[in-house]
Amino acid sequence: MDKQQEQLDSIREIRSLMERSSRFSSLSGLAGVVVGVLAIAGVIAAYLFLGISPSQPAYYSLLSNEQGELNMNLVTYLAADFIFVLIASLIAGLYFSAKKAKQQNQPVWDVTARRLLINLTIPLLAGALYCLILLYHGHIALIAPASLIFYGLALLNASRYTINDIRSLGIIEIVIGLIASLFISYGLLLWALGFGLLHIVYGITIYLKYEK
Repeated sequence: MDKQQEQLDSIREIRSLMERSSRFSSLSGLAGVVVGVLAIAGVIAAYLFLGISPSQPAYYSLLSNEQGELNMNLVTYLAADFIFVLIASLIAGLYFSAKKAKQQNQPVWDVTARRLLINLTIPLLAGALYCLILLYHGHIALIAPASLIFYGLALLNASRYTINDIRSLGIIEIVIGLIASLFISYGLLLWALGFGLLHIVYGITIYLKYEK
């Protein structure tokens, strides 16, 4: 009986080692919280610059005139706003992931991390190009929903190389993106929900589940 138990323990240990070697486990819950706060701050900055409140949902109507010509000052500001949020979020994610990996005595950059990055990047790049195409054709209202959908697809695609919670997050992001596509007047608010509040909830959940 003892020998059989030892064999089972050995199998469990081998399985655990294989899972750790094939999955990137240094994603930080604190990074998710920071990313969520940054996203909400970015949306608040956008509303303040546009001079409207969330109760005035059709924000995109301010970005072009009746002839469909874009107001480049507003478009440039919003683009700079969200690019800043993106860069700051990447820095926060890298910092907290590196810090967690160091605490766990694990490498930050290995084969699994590279696979995760590649599978995450391909849908994100496709989404970025698609959003630029939407902007080119003047379909500004669909940019926020499209970014949510492609981000969700990126998380779903990368989830096989990290914790399973990422898969659930990706699915929810896709659902919110589809809802935002249906209710385009509320796209900016739903963007804040998907990239902001949802990341905060996800970050707290990951922190309590794996890091506390």
